[in-house]
Amino acid sequence: MALAMLSRSTTVALRPSLWRIHCPFLIKRLRCISSFSSEMSSPEKKTAPYGSWKSPISADVVSGAEKRLGGIAIAGDGRLVWIESRPEEKGRAVIVKEPGESEDKPVDLIPQNFAARTLAQEYGGGTLAIKDTTIIFSNYKDQRLYKHSIGGSSPVPLTPDYGGPLVHYADGVFDPHFNRYVTVMEDCRASSLNPVTTIAAIPFSDGDVQEPKQLISGNDFYAFPRIDPRGRRMAWMEWSHPNMPWDRSQIWVGYFSENGEITKRVCVAGADSALVESPTEPKWSSNGELFFITDRNSGFWNIYKWVEHKNEVVPVYSINAEFTRPLWVFGISSYDFLEKDGVNRIVCSYRKNGQSYLGILDSELGSFSLLDTPFSDVANIVSGKDYFYVEGASASHPLSVAKVTLDDKLAEVKEFSIVWSSSPDLAKYRPYFSTPEVIEFPTDISGQNAYAYFYPPTNGDFRAPSDEKPPLLVKNHGGPTGEAHGILDLNIQYWTSRGWAFVDVNYGGSTGYGREYRERLLGKWGIVDVNDCCSCAKFLVKHGKVDGERLCIMGRSAGGYTTLACLAFKDTFKAGASWYGVADLSLLRAETHKFESCYIDNLVGCEKDYFERAPINSVDKFSCPVILFQGLDDKVVPPDQARTIYKALKEKGVPVALVEYEGEQHGFRKAENIKFTLEQQMVFFARLVGKFDVADDITPIKIDNFD
Repeated sequence: MALAMLSRSTTVALRPSLWRIHCPFLIKRLRCISSFSSEMSSPEKKTAPYGSWKSPISADVVSGAEKRLGGIAIAGDGRLVWIESRPEEKGRAVIVKEPGESEDKPVDLIPQNFAARTLAQEYGGGTLAIKDTTIIFSNYKDQRLYKHSIGGSSPVPLTPDYGGPLVHYADGVFDPHFNRYVTVMEDCRASSLNPVTTIAAIPFSDGDVQEPKQLISGNDFYAFPRIDPRGRRMAWMEWSHPNMPWDRSQIWVGYFSENGEITKRVCVAGADSALVESPTEPKWSSNGELFFITDRNSGFWNIYKWVEHKNEVVPVYSINAEFTRPLWVFGISSYDFLEKDGVNRIVCSYRKNGQSYLGILDSELGSFSLLDTPFSDVANIVSGKDYFYVEGASASHPLSVAKVTLDDKLAEVKEFSIVWSSSPDLAKYRPYFSTPEVIEFPTDISGQNAYAYFYPPTNGDFRAPSDEKPPLLVKNHGGPTGEAHGILDLNIQYWTSRGWAFVDVNYGGSTGYGREYRERLLGKWGIVDVNDCCSCAKFLVKHGKVDGERLCIMGRSAGGYTTLACLAFKDTFKAGASWYGVADLSLLRAETHKFESCYIDNLVGCEKDYFERAPINSVDKFSCPVILFQGLDDKVVPPDQARTIYKALKEKGVPVALVEYEGEQHGFRKAENIKFTLEQQMVFFARLVGKFDVADDITPIKIDNFD
């Protein structure tokens, strides 16, 4: 375990108009849970204070189930290939293939000394591409592209060795027409803070490794280079500062010359400065039609088609719902094509009021047919002939990948089977699972509401005294242009099974609710998110769901900033935990990477706001305990942020602790660090605001100004 610290010695009755269950699937689940709870409310249950319940969902269980999915694809034989990061292997990202008929378990495809992960734009994604039995992937240690044959010997490098991980590649595709690989290339050799991003071609050759050849350059950012099946054209997405890809972007099509150069270019969407839109995810159908997703007109991301001979864009299906999500990582695949009897159909999902709806879109008729699956939350989709693989989850299913086989008419689900699960062995924990309730609560602006998922305390072995209300942990997601999802997450169940109430807030600025909701945060980061988190907690107190004297808050990254801002500028919460959170907005702007270098300006505004909304500049206003967790290799939020707020709070006399991890970047990937973080946060809250003793055997770190 590589663990470093600054110092071990340091450091109700509910109103229907406001409380709504939007999801029919959740209603069904809630009825089951209600019935189950009645059965469990028996004399055999032990009575113990909230927060003190013993639970089999230990920090070891949570950290061991923290597998992350880094992309999915289909091999030439039709089987699924995916990237999973393994906490037990220090977060190593491994390429894995679905087992065949003669195999009893999935097969690792790359040797132990390789890891499939790109550092492009810091957040990566789009690491893997497959054609037949050939895999191209980015290797984490040196960031070079490697070519590997499934079942073959060691991977072979495709790109030059620049003496370190100085050039990153992502979101690549095979170009069989010119025997090459086309990819987004981020070149950090001249500057790590301002790398040059292009779309480049990597030639396939049996001889020496060759230098990448630029195809498209000149803009700040590129994504989704996609080549039509006839090899005549390439589509791509691009955007420029000061925009993020979900603010304004463009879709272009370029035409290849005989030697593979891009000659003529056409801007398909995003050229009209008077039309605010953020087109994304261009894809060619098998018959050469270009589809993409944009939020023009309605403010919701819907699917559109480009009519080439007219150079016009037409909607395929219009609804006030989101067919994609923000481009934080490369390689998003929100839809794919299914072909039957020469007719293309699109398998896709849209998100509305906190739930995903999966179905088949007939692009000719403009009709959408729902498919019945257990998933209420859907992410990436890749398709075969009459089947597809979908990444999804629900309130009773953890993040998983399922194979969905359709009937002959591609209209109904014939077979649904789980191929991969982040937490495959959960059946024994089901009596301890809390099912989320989708709530809508009023913000501090009259007539305006926001959303959250509320998880009540649940444990089949315990009940609380009748006169006690549970402590509440409020979580605010990262991004801040992100979204909380009401899915089965052991990180949440760790708390609720011990007798905590938990609420995951989709404050104004979150995605999944359209552009207008997303843009509530523009110029108001540190105001809207803070107010909404406080409003949500007060709403739960008002309706008798939680104890108003035991309100805690936590967040990661941008959520860590919201946590610190709540503690600095409001008096709602009694303690907080920041995981690699932002304390100094000006320092973040000065040190952050290229992708987000203008993002902060959009969210904050003028210099006065940078100063006034930074928690580090209002340390005198902190009055409650804070624990901070930080990776020492974090380039998104450098360690100085946590160290500065820690030092200031320590000097002020506020109870504070800082835990630092060697070898961790922006987000913790090592099992031992995930475990330690959960346990120390639990004990920290219990000691300082809980009024109970935790059931787990945990040795707490020393808290400054408390012990």
